[in-house]
Amino acid sequence: MAFNKELSEMSLEELWKLFPIFLVAHNDKWKLYYDEMEILLKNILSGYPIERVSHIGSTAIAGIWAKNIIDILIEVSKDSDIEKTAKIIEKNGFTQMSTEIGRISFNLGYTKDGFADKVFHIHLRYAGDNDELYFRDYLNEHAQTAKEYETIKLRLWKLFEHNRDAYTNAKTGFIKKWTQEAKKVYTGRY
Repeated sequence: MAFNKELSEMSLEELWKLFPIFLVAHNDKWKLYYDEMEILLKNILSGYPIERVSHIGSTAIAGIWAKNIIDILIEVSKDSDIEKTAKIIEKNGFTQMSTEIGRISFNLGYTKDGFADKVFHIHLRYAGDNDELYFRDYLNEHAQTAKEYETIKLRLWKLFEHNRDAYTNAKTGFIKKWTQEAKKVYTGRY
């Protein structure tokens, strides 16, 4: 479904129709896509105070169904100018999606004709704002919990296919519960 207007001119409802929630079986290529993008990001940000680049989200969890979108967390030093770093990311072809204090998100791979072959969400934050790392590690080390998460995602997929916010909100309780458990288990890991 393509629209005859720029993405920036589309309403949220039009964007959700063009970019629906869709899940696919785990694909080992996701790690390769992440590795390629990590190299690119480290190159374009080589002059900036990057502390860590990490593969996060469901594509970083072994064996579960996920949206075919690679999520990447970039942590910058707490005393750096996050806006300057964001401008460099944007100048290199990424589209800014959202901004809140200490958090800026970008995407790459969204077109007027729908998703490109490779799609990325980049999450730029200050070092230590990284709960996703704990959740990822916990699910990778606890296969039963990962399968429970997959079951929730599969149930919510068609229910909220054209409403990303509702899809995300419906998973929040599960994510918070297991992130808190992971932070106890992995105290001081990050």
